[in-house]
Amino acid sequence: MRQLPPLNALRAFEAAARLMSFSKAAQELNVTPAAVSQQIRSLEDMAGVKLFRRLTRSLLLTDAGQAALPFMTEGLDQLAEGYRALRRQDEAGVLTVSVGPTIGAKWLVPRLERFHARHPDIGIRVDANVRVVDFRRDDVDVAIRYGAGVYDGLTAHCLMSEFVAPVCSPTLLKGDMPLRKPADLHHHTLLHAQWRMQHAFAPNWRMWLLATGLTDVDPDRGPQFSEDSLVVQAAIAGQGVALASRAVVAADIASGLLAYPFGAPDGRGEGYGFYVVYPEADASRPKVRAFTEWVLEEASEADPD
Repeated sequence: MRQLPPLNALRAFEAAARLMSFSKAAQELNVTPAAVSQQIRSLEDMAGVKLFRRLTRSLLLTDAGQAALPFMTEGLDQLAEGYRALRRQDEAGVLTVSVGPTIGAKWLVPRLERFHARHPDIGIRVDANVRVVDFRRDDVDVAIRYGAGVYDGLTAHCLMSEFVAPVCSPTLLKGDMPLRKPADLHHHTLLHAQWRMQHAFAPNWRMWLLATGLTDVDPDRGPQFSEDSLVVQAAIAGQGVALASRAVVAADIASGLLAYPFGAPDGRGEGYGFYVVYPEADASRPKVRAFTEWVLEEASEADPD
């Protein structure tokens, strides 16, 4: 018979040790920091060893804690995978898709009705989040991620390559200082997505201006926004010029809310784009396969290039 302490105590220790914070562990487990501390003290009492050294502003694992952590993490991951296996037995259920808020709202959601029409027995739950999900811990089936398509333990299919270009409200194409050529950006506000400025691989204004040969335009001037959707909305409102992915603004271009002042995008980030990804072990799951085939077909029809 296995001798095991309460599962909540194990979860509290593993989360606190992995995150090196009682507060962050409490947030992950949806309990209070005091509850995490109590569970860990209970585990220490049962094991007869100290697991942490509690310092004034930080935590340190003891030798016993360091030795136990890999086994605890692997064990909880195995439990989570076992639970996922139970849920897989009923394939006619809900498919959880993790996607960034902007590409989700602008590209995926408007197309979901066609997925429902093709697969009426599969429900969809869309989890719009900018963080990189853990498929096991977050109970996610499929994700749409931006990147290079290389993810450990995951199968990745290229959904759309990254094509970017300046976009603006059509009102900026006329008036006292119309946008007609890249040099006209001297007289207009640049709109920025913060993540594009913070990641070396992401096409941003600095890269675009350099490639265009405009070295006398400050690439960092102008307001910054935490989400691409806010950048696009600011551009629609005529507040400046945004650098945006073709997939994100396609509908707004088609409706006339936005325009390409210098022509449609004809370049891409090297190897970067949007990928549909899922755990390698889930490749044969019917609902994962159904969604993947459908979304790749949608992307191919929307962007034949």
